[in-house]
Amino acid sequence: MAPTVPLYDRGDPTDSIDLGVPGAGGPGRPRVRWGARLLVGALLVVTLIVGGTAFRVWQTARVNGDRAVDAVLVLGAAQYDGDPSPVFAARLRHAVSLYERGLAPRIVTVGGSRAGDEYTEAEAGRRYLIERGVPSSAVVAVGEGSDTLGSMQAVAARAERDGWSTTLIVSDPWHSLRARTMAEDSGLEAWTSPTRRGPVVQTRETQARYIFRETGALLYYRLIGSSPETDTTGLG
Repeated sequence: MAPTVPLYDRGDPTDSIDLGVPGAGGPGRPRVRWGARLLVGALLVVTLIVGGTAFRVWQTARVNGDRAVDAVLVLGAAQYDGDPSPVFAARLRHAVSLYERGLAPRIVTVGGSRAGDEYTEAEAGRRYLIERGVPSSAVVAVGEGSDTLGSMQAVAARAERDGWSTTLIVSDPWHSLRARTMAEDSGLEAWTSPTRRGPVVQTRETQARYIFRETGALLYYRLIGSSPETDTTGLG
């Protein structure tokens, strides 16, 4: 009897046929996985950068760099017809205490003016200091700068002209890191002495808002190379 011939060969049961169905494997799947990994990695990097910057803003705000320097530098804030705003006044009072401790022979006030203002922030600050007993010869007003970077560059130019270079920056706690960074980039040797009283340190909500603001502002400066402020804001 002739041998029986199977009508078809079942083949290896482990074999499979690629029907080309999307999502069932194939050459596109690895690219999708790598794209997802790159996206997750990028998000992690951004989170680390933002979180690390926010931590440095918070950390610097807690540090007093008080030491003997050539000048105490008070960053300007809003003024109203020559009268410093509460934020500005808090900075100026702190500068007086540093001067009275003998940490510097001079106080420098800095800041320009808005359209229509009779006084610059620097002039308003100088008047305030003199009224509180600081000798007029010990107060230098640099009435330039509509933002933090512009103010630092103006002060650096004045420092070079007058022959001094070290400064103790007085501003709000959360502004300290950005102010110091811009001062150093402008050629000054700078430390910070943040205010501990005033409107921007009253509540946790206010503090959180300013930490968030300064984190974004510092990252903007590092990325773009300019100050995010376009006008004097009363907040530094």
